[in-house]
Amino acid sequence: MFTKILIANRGEIACRIIRTARAMGVRTVAVYSDADAAALHVQQADQAARLGPAPAADSYLRGDLIVQAALETGAQAIHPGYGFLSENPDFVDQVTQAGLVFIGPSAAAIRAMGLKDAAKALMLKAGVPVVPGYHGADQDGAFLAREAAKIGYPVLIKAVAGGGGKGMRLVDGPAQFAEHLASAQAEARNAFGNPGVLIEKYITTPRHIEVQVFGDGTDAVHLFERDCSLQRRHQKVIEEAPAPGMTAELRNAMGQAAVTAAKAIGYTGAGTVEFIVDGAGGLRPDGFWFMEMNTRLQVEHPVTEAITGVDLVAWQLRVAAGEPLPLRQDQLAITGHAFEARLYAEDVPAGFLPATGRLDHLVFPPEARIDSGVVPGSEIAPWYDPMIAKITVQGPDRASALRKLQAALDATEVAGSVTNLDFLRLLARDADFAAGVVDTGLIARGQGRLCAAPVPDAQMIAIAAVVAADIAQGPLVGFTLWQPLMRRIVLGQGDAVHEVSLQVLGADQVLVDVDGVPVTLRRHGADWGARALRHGMRQVSVFGAQTVTFTIIDPLARGSDMAGGDVVLAPMPGLVREVAVQKGDKVAQGDRMIVLEAMKMEHVLRAPRDGVVASVSAEPGDQVAAGDLMVALAPI
Repeated sequence: MFTKILIANRGEIACRIIRTARAMGVRTVAVYSDADAAALHVQQADQAARLGPAPAADSYLRGDLIVQAALETGAQAIHPGYGFLSENPDFVDQVTQAGLVFIGPSAAAIRAMGLKDAAKALMLKAGVPVVPGYHGADQDGAFLAREAAKIGYPVLIKAVAGGGGKGMRLVDGPAQFAEHLASAQAEARNAFGNPGVLIEKYITTPRHIEVQVFGDGTDAVHLFERDCSLQRRHQKVIEEAPAPGMTAELRNAMGQAAVTAAKAIGYTGAGTVEFIVDGAGGLRPDGFWFMEMNTRLQVEHPVTEAITGVDLVAWQLRVAAGEPLPLRQDQLAITGHAFEARLYAEDVPAGFLPATGRLDHLVFPPEARIDSGVVPGSEIAPWYDPMIAKITVQGPDRASALRKLQAALDATEVAGSVTNLDFLRLLARDADFAAGVVDTGLIARGQGRLCAAPVPDAQMIAIAAVVAADIAQGPLVGFTLWQPLMRRIVLGQGDAVHEVSLQVLGADQVLVDVDGVPVTLRRHGADWGARALRHGMRQVSVFGAQTVTFTIIDPLARGSDMAGGDVVLAPMPGLVREVAVQKGDKVAQGDRMIVLEAMKMEHVLRAPRDGVVASVSAEPGDQVAAGDLMVALAPI
């Protein structure tokens, strides 16, 4: 076994690998960028090495610097994590040529599965069912449009490289094909350095079910399936294992297909074979098709570990050190049911846009498994994936595991950054999801209900106002020499502004007038009826069934906002990739104006109304902050 390994990744990924390595007596070396110098994974590792400035291209994607760091620190092997360089065969070559061990598959195996088109051709040859589509080398737009028409709409455009939903677009008809193709190619080029795409038939009731495989170069086993159908922007939100409604017959067929795929390339280490499954009319052995193979350990691996009792990172280290597979297929079994929810810093009502900010407050339930790379006080920076934590629970059956998930999400508290926590809470209570009736369109169908901005009631606003007022405790609270009987607080929440008056009735009682609605609050310990916290410069968050954050507004500073509908602002920090308008252009509501890249995803900013462009304040290549003016329309 190795005595020291370097982990070529960051955040919760690195922290999770460190945990297993330490349990096995293996020392670890962390790498970091300038943005991550104080990050949790740096603190937890035995050693740390600086790579470079914040952008991933100058730090975490620099294979040469990572190999150099491994050699200088005496690491014998490099664990790539499950992002960044984990599926880069050139990096594997760099590692092995330096005399180090790559903890993962061979470069040849990664190359075989790295491009989706070539991988599907290989799987067809091996007898694994593949989704109908065009997987060839011709990337001419007109040719691809003709192929899409042959396949039949709707179709999926997918980048041949990478994953995570980047470079993927759903096209409902020929009129949108050219625009979606250009956008997918641009996003693929920026994210993976390869603009190539393939075209596939879109299954109208698709389920995304993947099989965990593990190989030692000679043999391979599967560790059963995960259902990853709950997705937004083609990225997973809640995963579970095993898949609801799975039959023994289909599990065996999918497991065998996944093992066949792994053996076809002499696979070593942990990998995931992803299948698209037709969910219409129940699961059946002739209704699944190979999508792609991820030649790395997946983000959602904790649910597999929960139901199998296997530490997949420990397996990775043992096999990379030359040991055979720890268990045979007949020694693996499913115990209970598990869920994993991904907690992100993102603005759900705005279309799941990545968010940034300081985590002023962060509390997780002790009953759940938490995989996280942040702590209270950590900054969610614009440079990397905005994941805060993965919350994993297990129960003896699906119903009990789901109750545990609901309870764990309810007990989680975050303040300081916009998150998807409320969305996760609603999703975990969705009737179809609770019944196991899932497909990749579930979130889109329930968007109005699941993704709506929280609407606080008078009680919640009153609690926020009292916490904002910071009313002291003690017998003299109501005495006017110490504190006025009447106080006025102005709170902002979204587009709403709430005028609130407070009258202190006693040491632990306040009468609150919320926009004309009287609310009486009584203090119990430190709470006024719900957990609440004042944080940051001028913010108050109230926790409960939903988390609502209010801004404390200076009444004298109101009325200075620009007219809504006249401007397009950057919704997040990012890089301007395209400016589609110029001063004097006439635009219609919804027209494409700016393309912003953030977190390796493209975000199209569109005209808020019909009008004439009065000014353009951005150019391609500009790095902008959240709230920066992009385009202004002439006033009507």
